[in-house]
Amino acid sequence: MIFTAFLIAIIILVLFTLLPIWRYEAWWVRSLDFPRLQLLTISILLLLTEMIVLDLSQLTTWGLLVGTLLCLAYHAWWILPYSRVFPLEVKSAVSTDSGTSLRIMTANVLTPNRNAKALIELVHENEPDILVTLESDAWWQARLDTLEPDYPHTIKCPLDNLYGMHVYSKLRLTDSHIEYLVEPDIPSIHTLVNLPSGQKIRTHFLHPAPPSPTENEESSERDAELIIVAKSVAETDAPVIVTGDLNDVAWSETTRLFRKISGLLDPRIGRGMFNTFHADYWFIRWPLDYLFHSDHFTLSRIFRMRGFGSDHFALFTELVLEGKRDEQQSSLKANEDDLVWAKDKADGQGVSKEDVPLLKTD
Repeated sequence: MIFTAFLIAIIILVLFTLLPIWRYEAWWVRSLDFPRLQLLTISILLLLTEMIVLDLSQLTTWGLLVGTLLCLAYHAWWILPYSRVFPLEVKSAVSTDSGTSLRIMTANVLTPNRNAKALIELVHENEPDILVTLESDAWWQARLDTLEPDYPHTIKCPLDNLYGMHVYSKLRLTDSHIEYLVEPDIPSIHTLVNLPSGQKIRTHFLHPAPPSPTENEESSERDAELIIVAKSVAETDAPVIVTGDLNDVAWSETTRLFRKISGLLDPRIGRGMFNTFHADYWFIRWPLDYLFHSDHFTLSRIFRMRGFGSDHFALFTELVLEGKRDEQQSSLKANEDDLVWAKDKADGQGVSKEDVPLLKTD
C-alpha cells in the first residue's frame, strides 16, 4: 500500500515535469511552467521520505528514487540560475551617477485594490525616476495624478479590463506610443527615456494576457507579443529596457526564447527570484514582473517592495548606463530551432517586428 502511494506520487510528479517540455500552447500545459520551485520542493521532500520509509534493499525502491531524483535535478536546472550560487549575468554597478542612473518601479496594482495611498507612499519613500503601473483604470489614474508635480511626464492608458497602463516619469519622455500589438484590448507602451546626461533609452512596457481558462486558452498571444518586441529590440544598438508584468515565469522556455531572440540580460540571474506574485500566498509565489535590459547597463540594486494591497508586489530596479556596451555581459544565444520557433509564434498571430515602434535614438 505504501509503495503504491509513492508510485502514484512519482507518476504525477513525472507527468507534471514532462508536460511543459511539450510545446503545446494550451493553458493547462503552459500553466505547469509556473510551479517549478514548488515541484522542486515536492521532489526533495518526496525523495527524503522515500529514503526513510521504503525498503532500500528492493530494486523497485531504487527505481522510485531514481525517478524522483531525475525530476529534482531537472527542476533544479531551471531554478538554480535564480539563486545566489549561480554566476551573475549582469555586473554590479561600481558607482551611481545621477546623470546615468535610472530607477524604475514596476507595479501591478490589481484594479479592484483601493489602497492607492500605500502605493504612493512607496513611491515617495523610494523615489523612482519612472513609475509604471499595470491594471490601472480611471480610478487609479485620478489618485496617481497627484504624483504629477514630481512626475510631470506621463503616458496614460486607463482601462477597466485589467489591462490599463500608466507611466509617470521625472525624466522627459519622447516619441511615445500606446500600441495594441497582438490583441485589440491589450495595450503596450513604447517610449524614449531621456537621461540628464542627454542619452536616450528605448523603453517598452508590456502586459500581455496570460494563458488561462478565464483569459486566453493558449499562450499564443502572449508569446507572439514577447517575440515581436524581442525581434525589434535585437536590431538596435541603442540602450534598451523591457519591463512589465509578462505573465510568464523566468524559467519557462518562452521567457528563455525571448531572452535569446532579444539578446537582453536578466539582472535576476545569480541574485534571486524576486517572486512578485502571489502577494497573499507565500506557497504559490513566482516571478511575473520583470525588467530586462541591454548590455549597456550594470545593476545598482533590485528588490521586491513591500505589499500595498495588490496580489503583486512591486519591483524596484536601479540601473546604471555605462559608457559603452559590455560584451562580457552575455545573454543566451539563439540557435536555428529557436529562430524557427519564434517565427512560427509571430506568424501564428499574423504580427511582426514592424508592428513595434522603432523609437530611433539618433
